[in-house]
Amino acid sequence: MVRLLPVLVLATSVFLAFAGVALGGPAPRPPVPSELVQATIAKLIATHGESQAGRARRGVTQVADRWWPEDGDLPVFAAFCESSFLTDPAALAAVESRLERVLEQVDGQLHEVRRELLTPLDLDTGSVSTLDRLLADVDLSIHTNEDLFKTKVAFLALLNFPVHTLSERLAQGGRWNRDAWARSRMMDRFADRIPAGVLQEITTSQTAADAYIAEYNIRMDRLVTRDGKRLFPRGLRLISHWGLRDELASHYGEADALAKQRTIQRVMERIVRQEIPAAVIDNPDLDWCPETNDVRPAPGAAVAAGANLSEREPDRRYAAWLANFHAARAADPYTPTAPTAMARAFDQQREIPEQEVEALLVSVLSSSELSDLAALVRARLGRPLEPFDIWYSGFTPRAAYPEEKLDTIVRARYPTVAAFQADLPHILAGLGFSAERAKWLADRIVADPSRGSGHAMGAARREDVAHLRTRIPAGGMNYKGFNIAIHELGHNVEQTFSLHGIDRWFLNGVPNTAFTEAFAMLFQERDIQLLGLATPGADAASEVFGTLWATAEIAAVSLVDMGVWRWLYEHPDATPSQLREAVLATARDVWNRYYAPLFAQKDVEILAIYSHTVTNPLYLPDYPLGHIIAFQLAETVRGPRFGMEFERTARQGRLTPDAWMNGAVGHPISARALLAAARSALAAPKR
Repeated sequence: MVRLLPVLVLATSVFLAFAGVALGGPAPRPPVPSELVQATIAKLIATHGESQAGRARRGVTQVADRWWPEDGDLPVFAAFCESSFLTDPAALAAVESRLERVLEQVDGQLHEVRRELLTPLDLDTGSVSTLDRLLADVDLSIHTNEDLFKTKVAFLALLNFPVHTLSERLAQGGRWNRDAWARSRMMDRFADRIPAGVLQEITTSQTAADAYIAEYNIRMDRLVTRDGKRLFPRGLRLISHWGLRDELASHYGEADALAKQRTIQRVMERIVRQEIPAAVIDNPDLDWCPETNDVRPAPGAAVAAGANLSEREPDRRYAAWLANFHAARAADPYTPTAPTAMARAFDQQREIPEQEVEALLVSVLSSSELSDLAALVRARLGRPLEPFDIWYSGFTPRAAYPEEKLDTIVRARYPTVAAFQADLPHILAGLGFSAERAKWLADRIVADPSRGSGHAMGAARREDVAHLRTRIPAGGMNYKGFNIAIHELGHNVEQTFSLHGIDRWFLNGVPNTAFTEAFAMLFQERDIQLLGLATPGADAASEVFGTLWATAEIAAVSLVDMGVWRWLYEHPDATPSQLREAVLATARDVWNRYYAPLFAQKDVEILAIYSHTVTNPLYLPDYPLGHIIAFQLAETVRGPRFGMEFERTARQGRLTPDAWMNGAVGHPISARALLAAARSALAAPKR
């Protein structure tokens, strides 16, 4: 998962998807009168000629739409437009060049400050103090855009360069050169004006949500069955949801898998229903039976007398989700062209309309290929499908190896974060990058010990480096951690190429986070290969099946996330308990629509388990999009040219999704290739 800091996303409209404060924030300012706007436009045309009429109309209107009384009275507005309108191409180019140099340094250095402020919460550096938590709410970047408006830097840009809509980019982008694309992206940050006070709450709410999830660990060795048995090894401590899901998937093929998997599913159900006893979260002193929900002190543990050990967690999960919603909703009045968090997330950030994304996900979930694949999974397991089989891992290369063997190999290689850091050049060379390029990349990526499951944090200026956060417990990295670390490394490599290898800083990055997820998936699917245990492409059919199965699972989870956000806009005054019930109802509805016909079980709620819904609003759809994009990219980057093609495609920069895909593979985003490959593989004999 990519970790996006506000200073990074302030440079684009991505941030606006999640910005805002609790209800009751400042209201939008009154507009500049249309009579003055028209008079100012007429004066500019009279001064500079009819050839500048289109630019004058658009520029003055853009400034007027964002001008507030504190920026100056109406004569100040008119005078600014008359004195700041540029027509000389050299002068316009100088403004663009200066902004690019300055904003790279401003955004980049503020990003580095924010990274330092978050270090105790993000990294495993010891206990988190009260001061650490207070400092985590300090975000200097939230004032940057407002300062650019107050100083009228933003207005100078708005007067002289167009803010393009998505429809304009789709219609005209195919004819733009790199400089035209850079100018268009330059103006993204000025598209909407949100007060600094409004932006501050996003830092507070998301930091709180991140901290809540980062410490949400389940002591698996303290879980007991109804008859008192312990199913998991001593010391096993897993974060929700990532660790639970991956542990569940790791047991396929084992003789005693079902008991463990059913227990983990029950844990997930207790979490999403908020039936989990609050006292058992990350507590090594209590034994907990998820089946009965009974709690008792572990042998030899001292527990305070009179403590109510069975009291459930008081809807904290849904309170955090609700706080993010209120933050997003408060930004709505300031983004009139995308007046909801949903519109900002899809139209501005992804640049793919919500309806198109939903149709793409449904095309996978409702496909006959998925139905046929479910029958194949059922046949392989030799039993009816159970809900947790959405995480069936039998198609992955790791399924051929016991988890203990993989853990042993990984622990021997990476006893510490430093050992993983030192091996980065070797890992990258093993993925297909030349020795020279592998060293160049490794020099620009720093591995850190993560407090949570792990994430990738890119740089924002070319003098900085990317950071790979990975979780390495005492005794060394395990296979699950290695698998996640390789995924995050894929993010870091994309981040490095699309920043350090880009021709224009305004174009740094990729179209949206689905694309960086696609790059990460291309790395992650090669993790077993990196351990020397598999030959790439040895079983193409299994690779196709695994991709389709994983895409469907995360597509369903994404539909839950999207459905809940629609519900929230219909019920803006909901309480955490009401949101809990809505989330569970939405999860059941999505399950019943797409998975119940395949699994012959109804009203399952585990699609609500993903922690992203709490920490990263509306991020989840990027994962199924990423799987689909990665499958399309795989044909291009497969084989000995992996490193070169990875670099070529990553260095295209932040174009629109379809423009980027056409440049990478020659056609837009589509699930057709994945479904066709699955259909062909399913038709082959002896599947």
